[in-house]
Amino acid sequence: MAVTDIAIFKIKEMILSGELRPGDRLPPEKELSERLGLSRSSMREAVKALEVIRVLDVRRGDGTYVTSLEPHLLLEAMSFVVDLHADSSILELFAVRRILEPAAVALAALTIDATAIARLRAQIQSVNDATDVEGLVAHDLEFHGAIVAESGNSYLASLIDSLSSNTVRARIWRGLTQENAVARTLAEHASIVDALERGDTELAQALTIVHISGVEQWLRDAAAAA
Repeated sequence: MAVTDIAIFKIKEMILSGELRPGDRLPPEKELSERLGLSRSSMREAVKALEVIRVLDVRRGDGTYVTSLEPHLLLEAMSFVVDLHADSSILELFAVRRILEPAAVALAALTIDATAIARLRAQIQSVNDATDVEGLVAHDLEFHGAIVAESGNSYLASLIDSLSSNTVRARIWRGLTQENAVARTLAEHASIVDALERGDTELAQALTIVHISGVEQWLRDAAAAA
């Protein structure tokens, strides 16, 4: 194992053991490197790596802190990686989303209240065929994000959100507007909300599978035609 990897592992162990908690400040670099038996350069590289994946927060002139370790923060790096993928790789990511999001929707159907349902309906009504791509992307992010947030599982919600970034959704919505499929997509959104309102977990889950699968098939066709 590389020395930098050892340093990362040891800092991780300090967090897992509770020696370092979210919001805690790390000991000074010299003290920490001596304590862990590692060089300061290795420790510095480890801190940089953990800063990139949002485990640590380096505050210039103040010190290095453990972040909140909230799931949405730790999964930001995945969203960045998703943006870089080509259509063939995105298809694999959509396959993962097709497994996870229906499960989140089924959980949401058990607890979602009338206020949340009203917000979802308002989101659908806020867009139409005249809405530009940016507006459609914003709606899609807000709509799906609001539903999975109702699952009550923040890790699941953050993971699903990271699987379909703004860039990916913009690419999809541009294609859908060209094929005049916006009305159909919004109708599918409305059907999912209807099932949620009735608390019908199986129907909400099935409709979500169909909805995501349709987008996945569009991506598959677009990749084949490229």
